[in-house]
Amino acid sequence: MTSPHTDPEPHGHSHSHGPAAPVSKHLRKVIAAVLIPFAGAVVVGLVVLWPGGAPPHERTGVGFDRQTQQGKVVNIDKVDCKDVNAAQTPISGETTPPSGSGPGLCEKATVEVTTGHDKGRTFVEIVQPDAPRQLHEGQGVVVAYAPDAPRDLQYSVTDVNRKFPMTLLAGIFALAVIAVGRMRGVMALVALAVSFAVLTLFILPAILQGSNPLLVAVVGASAIMLIALYMCHGLTARTSVAVIGTLISLLLIGLLGSLFIGWASLTGNTDDNTGLIHGLYPHIDMSGLLLAGVIIGSLGVLDDVTVTQTSAVWELHQANPTMGTRGLYRAGIRIGRDHIASVVNTLVLAYAGAALPLLLLFSIAQSSVGTVTNSELVAEEIVRTLVGSIGLVASVPVTTVLAALVVSADRTGVGAEAGASAPVRTGKGRRRRTKP
Repeated sequence: MTSPHTDPEPHGHSHSHGPAAPVSKHLRKVIAAVLIPFAGAVVVGLVVLWPGGAPPHERTGVGFDRQTQQGKVVNIDKVDCKDVNAAQTPISGETTPPSGSGPGLCEKATVEVTTGHDKGRTFVEIVQPDAPRQLHEGQGVVVAYAPDAPRDLQYSVTDVNRKFPMTLLAGIFALAVIAVGRMRGVMALVALAVSFAVLTLFILPAILQGSNPLLVAVVGASAIMLIALYMCHGLTARTSVAVIGTLISLLLIGLLGSLFIGWASLTGNTDDNTGLIHGLYPHIDMSGLLLAGVIIGSLGVLDDVTVTQTSAVWELHQANPTMGTRGLYRAGIRIGRDHIASVVNTLVLAYAGAALPLLLLFSIAQSSVGTVTNSELVAEEIVRTLVGSIGLVASVPVTTVLAALVVSADRTGVGAEAGASAPVRTGKGRRRRTKP
């Protein structure tokens, strides 16, 4: 027989690695009333906007829009650079003028095409000694094919084949996730595959077909959020609260992004890649594409924050079932402050690292901070970073208060057990304890 003040062993608290305590039937109905219409709207959006593949177009032969095949370097000879044509097409694919640097040894690489209708055909690639990337015998390469060029100039090396190291690194990542996360890790990898499928089969083709990029991003990101969160964390009230918190934060990011992208006159057409996209598909709203990128880019970090906050509140409630809504919120928000401080710093550094070559160019030009931040290239990253960070900061109190309200209103599980064994005040003012 246990004391009414002790916590019996059969009712031990569950932790993050175990299943979440169930909530009451009434709360499940409330949560379902919010999420089922939302999930239905996402499904309808997927059906209505489903593109059925990217639209075809004629190859321009520029940048990524080139026909490519696989190749292999079968022989390397050292030749005097004076004896070969100084003007060349280097591995980057851009023609450069003669360097005029005087005598030197160039590499004359014989490359064999290993895929496509010209499989077995060979061509010669000249690599200057100051080229950023050198070739070696037996190396796999990517070759660009220009059908309208003279036969001797139809093929050129445009990149190296790095499939094996990339595949090996992905395998190491998958093994690490499974070794540490076990079944949760497996489900996380499956959710990652589904996210890529939604991105490549729905979001990208739908934008190319001419659908509104913002609408496509909202529908696609919502589908990724629902699939990933429920697949990784289970179909529980705790996950549902994280979903609602993520949804509210995404709406805030969308509103702020739309406001400031328009206010700052950001076109989204700032480099060769976006220029090529606009040239091939002029009907695409490039500023809308920029906003879509902000929403999708913020989703992954938002998931992490909302799930962490919800789990923290749930665990606090199970550790002390008598703690009220205000106490749960205060304890949860203290955890959230530490989390958000590190996440925002991580986000800013991630964007700064991606734009490091651009920042170096501004440093070389000795541009002022005002000039740098006013340029559209940098302004895009600033707006992207700050809008995403505001959404992350807002997700902490929003998710924490939602989780605190849900677990405080619950009358089942650990909370119910604690309530059943707690002192009860009768209508006559006498205090009566329940019998053990």
